[in-house]
Amino acid sequence: MTQARATAAGKVLAVLATFGREQPAQTLSQIARRTGMPLSTAHRVVGELAAWGALERTPEGAWHVGLRLWEVGSACPRGQILREVALPFMQDLYEGTHENIQLAVREGTELVFVERIAGHRSVELLTMVGSRFPLAATGMGRVLLAFAPTDIQEAVLGGPIEARTPHTVTDPKALRAQLARIRKELYVVSDRQLSEDTVAVAVPVRFGPSGPVQAALGIVVAARGAGRVRSLREPLLLAARGISVELGRRAGAGSR
Repeated sequence: MTQARATAAGKVLAVLATFGREQPAQTLSQIARRTGMPLSTAHRVVGELAAWGALERTPEGAWHVGLRLWEVGSACPRGQILREVALPFMQDLYEGTHENIQLAVREGTELVFVERIAGHRSVELLTMVGSRFPLAATGMGRVLLAFAPTDIQEAVLGGPIEARTPHTVTDPKALRAQLARIRKELYVVSDRQLSEDTVAVAVPVRFGPSGPVQAALGIVVAARGAGRVRSLREPLLLAARGISVELGRRAGAGSR
């Protein structure tokens, strides 16, 4: 759809879509250029979004996502209930490991991080709540990919897979084998796949004890401490099992 034929809602969504991890703040001219809108149109749309609270202006004159939009996004039932159920188990994992604990869900061929507990003394992460990565890029993404519908798997494995580090597995045949192991063993160790400084272990979270996979739970440690990663498998599986049972319980209670 051309910009001339774009609906009012389409223009609003086009402006919001210009913001992300790589562009957290932008000038009005940058927004106009990235949306393809005339400057006057971008000015009007940004003004309406700002009046509602979806965008806020910095003292320097740039625009960033506003608190009102964050409030609306945080009310998403899919993420809200999952985070509410998972957080106590994630806190227990953190207390036992003092490492980075992460929770992610799949959206299409990407994963979205919905919760994180960052260890004060643990390795710095490239990920943050709300950030997206291709499913093949991370251990948590590969867990989600392993249990994704066939068309999603084929879309990922049939397309180009970016090598984030010299260790990244990009060969489709090797990835298929890894996905099969994940489905059998219910965990994966991601060795320096996204960053040369990190190693992660990830497991699936189900909707009920034996229901469909709803999310992935992971622990990320410094690559220099990779020797202890496999010892984290059991507590991680135990936490994921607890989350799965509670999600199923709430679903059952809600249907009565």
